[in-house]
Amino acid sequence: MKNAVQKMDFHAVYKYFCQFCLSMQIVWGLDEVTLLNPPTEALPDHLLGILYSCDAPATVQLDCVVSFETGRISTFLLRQWSCVPGDPEIKTVKLKLPDWLVYQADGIVPDSPLVLSCLLRASVGYNGFYDTERSVTAQDVAALQPKPFFSRPVKQHRLCIAWSKQMLQLSQPFLQKQCPLEQETVQFLSTIYASTGENFGITKTLEPFRNELLEYLRLKAISFPWCALSIWIFVTRHCQESMCGVFYHINSHDNYITPTLLLTNLGQLHVQISGESEESSAFLSSFTVPLREWCQLGVMVQGRAVNVSMVCMDKEVRTVEFTEHMSRHAVMLDDTEGYFVIGGGKFIQGVEGYLGPVVYNRNRASLHIMSEVIPDVIKNVNLTGWLQTCQEFHLEMTAKINGFSLKARQGIESETCFDAFHQWMVKERLPTNQQCELGEETVPHRRQAAKLAKLLVFKHGGRAVSLPAVGRALYTLSLHKLGKASDTAVVSRLLPLLLQAGCLGENQALYMSSVLWSTGLGVQKQRHKAWLLTLLAAQRDDRLALLHLGHLHHQGLHGLPTDPDLAYAYYANIAKQTTLDRQNPTPQQTFVEAVYLNNDEMLNLQTNEGHHVFQWLKLQANRGAAEAEQALARMLFWGQQGLSPNIEEAVRHYRRGAVQLGDPVSMYDYAIVLLQGHGVEKDIPKAVYFLKKAMEQDFVPAINALAWYYEQFEGDYERAVQLWEKADLLECPDAAMNLGVMYSVGLYPGKPANQYKAYKYYLKSADRGHIRGGVHLAEIWTTGIPGYVNRRPLDAVLWVKWAAEHNGYLGSILRKALDSYLKSNMLISLLNYMMAAESGYAPAQFNAAYLCEQNTGNFLDPAYAAHCMWRYYNLTIQSQNPDTYAFIRMGDLFYDGYDGRQNGLFSAAQMYMLAALRNNPQGWYNLGLLVEEGYKLPLSVLIELGLSELYLKDNNLLLNALFKRCRDSDDTDSYLPCSLALFSVFLQSFQKDYSASIKVSTAVAVVMAPAMFIIILGVLRRRVLSVN
Repeated sequence: MKNAVQKMDFHAVYKYFCQFCLSMQIVWGLDEVTLLNPPTEALPDHLLGILYSCDAPATVQLDCVVSFETGRISTFLLRQWSCVPGDPEIKTVKLKLPDWLVYQADGIVPDSPLVLSCLLRASVGYNGFYDTERSVTAQDVAALQPKPFFSRPVKQHRLCIAWSKQMLQLSQPFLQKQCPLEQETVQFLSTIYASTGENFGITKTLEPFRNELLEYLRLKAISFPWCALSIWIFVTRHCQESMCGVFYHINSHDNYITPTLLLTNLGQLHVQISGESEESSAFLSSFTVPLREWCQLGVMVQGRAVNVSMVCMDKEVRTVEFTEHMSRHAVMLDDTEGYFVIGGGKFIQGVEGYLGPVVYNRNRASLHIMSEVIPDVIKNVNLTGWLQTCQEFHLEMTAKINGFSLKARQGIESETCFDAFHQWMVKERLPTNQQCELGEETVPHRRQAAKLAKLLVFKHGGRAVSLPAVGRALYTLSLHKLGKASDTAVVSRLLPLLLQAGCLGENQALYMSSVLWSTGLGVQKQRHKAWLLTLLAAQRDDRLALLHLGHLHHQGLHGLPTDPDLAYAYYANIAKQTTLDRQNPTPQQTFVEAVYLNNDEMLNLQTNEGHHVFQWLKLQANRGAAEAEQALARMLFWGQQGLSPNIEEAVRHYRRGAVQLGDPVSMYDYAIVLLQGHGVEKDIPKAVYFLKKAMEQDFVPAINALAWYYEQFEGDYERAVQLWEKADLLECPDAAMNLGVMYSVGLYPGKPANQYKAYKYYLKSADRGHIRGGVHLAEIWTTGIPGYVNRRPLDAVLWVKWAAEHNGYLGSILRKALDSYLKSNMLISLLNYMMAAESGYAPAQFNAAYLCEQNTGNFLDPAYAAHCMWRYYNLTIQSQNPDTYAFIRMGDLFYDGYDGRQNGLFSAAQMYMLAALRNNPQGWYNLGLLVEEGYKLPLSVLIELGLSELYLKDNNLLLNALFKRCRDSDDTDSYLPCSLALFSVFLQSFQKDYSASIKVSTAVAVVMAPAMFIIILGVLRRRVLSVN
């Protein structure tokens, strides 16, 4: 025991002695180590130089110290070697960092944890008394910056990869792995939005960051936001209500939250911010937003500080305004909560004017987002230039009208100059050249407008006429001259009249001019000017212009960005108007009918009041045919099949069918016009009487209408819901829509408001073809219902587009186009079909292409006709339900090598295949012709056709299958040509087989002839010998 104690004392003394020596070395600085060329980033196989020295045998060690976001710190040993006392030495080592720190994950290299920092550390140390102890006498460190994952190289593995690893690399998640697009600066709007000042706007949402660090910083900044917003705005009129929407944030409880930017009716900015526990505050800007001037608004939030700025640019003058505000409460901002709205929405009307690019900085924003120059998208449109020119034209025309009015009242109608008018012009400070009518000598292309203004003034006995009246007259005159033209040469001469009409307030003239510039019909294409005119017409709520802009942003045409949210804003506007227009029919509206010009059967059904079809229906109605009475009333009420709307005459047919024939359909229709007062005075009791009579005959729409009466006129919600539930079970679309409204507004008896149940009824109603149901469904899909319904903007656009294309004003354009075609006025027909086609209506696109293809009377230049045909057939085949003839013609154009292109046989085969799959016999026939010409159909085409087993077979087998399907289609006209083609294939196969058998027989005969001769000769010789 004593020896053990002495031994332990000896070891303790030795240990303390060693530690003393090591401490003396540290004090004297005898050991050193230096990283000579450390890399700044984590690189593979970097050659690192290390300078080291020691005074006693020691160990040099190279480590990598990694700190992870989780708080864990790990040290990885890279290299270790011995140090011998002596002069300093330099050792070069190849840096072998962990693969997950240097390379991309590839199934072998594992995914990298989130690294906050990385250090490279070299040290000189001495082992202590125990092997686990090491004292460091010198060290050097260098910081390494880990590369972002997708910036790292891919490791070239030298070993064979296991089969399981190869399968992992081929898996879909691995193949789809790509660098995530993280938008810290979000461009909510990159173009211009024409805001009508109604409850329509652009809805946007933001998702959490996929990058863990960015998302961590975003969550951390919710209680101390640091963000900025920039929005360009052009106000044409101050708000008609107390406030209107510019840019605002709505949470899941339908409350305004940070940031919210509204405009007051006095032109000031109303900025609203929210805090915890639904606490919110607001303040007004110290400046006002000017009218008819592009300005950039900026809102910056830094904690409790909110700064609002405005930069306006009028010509060369740049004006800057600024307002600062310090909130009394903490500001909260979670930009993934709820949704953002640009313009109007369901809670507030939007600003009247135009909204330009909108940029939102989510993290660490600064006022550098304020631009020094106007964006190119605004410059190219040159809205201010157009409005200034228009204002000058307005002043000129106002002066002329006042002068003409004065002239007419004085009874002077001569064309000589007179002193009173001259003095009046001087008084009004207008140019006073010696002329009778101001400006006619200096601006010749405005003479026509002055003449029309003069004509209208004298027609009305000297009363001043309005500028819009002059605009309508110019537009009517332009259409009249176009109707007499035989080619497109007149278009360029009439375009100035259309532009003047549009400047004076005729929106149809603006949209027609836009279509001319967009399509190049008779004029040179100018896309920016076309877009400007469409924006002007759309901002004035023109329905076709709204449709056109929705179509452009839905498809991304004419260089404009594809933006489903912006397309929805335009489509939703006209879709809402469509539901209102259908409740208030006017002679300017016509039922939208998809009549294709290549369909003779549909063309033969078009009629008028003197046509034999209409007269035959009247005869059948007089004989008591209820169906004929229904057809006449429907055609007259909605303006179908070529008839102009005549609501009063339609009501007479409704009354006759209801009273005299007792037809439930007529009773229902007559009751509806009595309820709403269309073409007849309202008579509620009589309407209810006929509804009940129709319901007694189990006419389902009458059940729905009677429920509507109980809800609207008697407030009996229980009775109304009972009837709607009954009608819904009978699949009535109106009943499902009405039940959805009851759930939405909380009027369903005994049940609270339930937006999800309302959504399910809207979905049911839309699936049954109800327009309002589709609009309500799209409205829910554009924002979603938190926890129940995800946001579906792409589907929302399709529903409002479908609803918008039922608008009666679109139907009027289609009716004018069809009537002009039936009267052989091809130019007017093409122009009207183009106006509908540019709005995205597929049947109009088809008819425009068909007119260009026919080019009756060569009213179009052949090159333009070919381009027009290509463009509109191409647009047609991209629609949801295209006419198969468009596929055939596109296939022919690919086959012929349109516009100098090489023969696109593969594309032609695809077009014919698409037509064939839609049971068009011409598609099958043309595929057969391609095979007969020696073209081998691709395997992908044969797979789609269900003929993949014939890919390596004889062509005759493939031709036989193609022509059989052509013959067996539903088209009786194709039976004979397809049968003849099939017979031709049979003859070719027979000839091929027959010629082959002849060749075989001949060859056998040639081979066997000598042998047969020898055999016969031998037999004869034997016979001769036997006789002998």
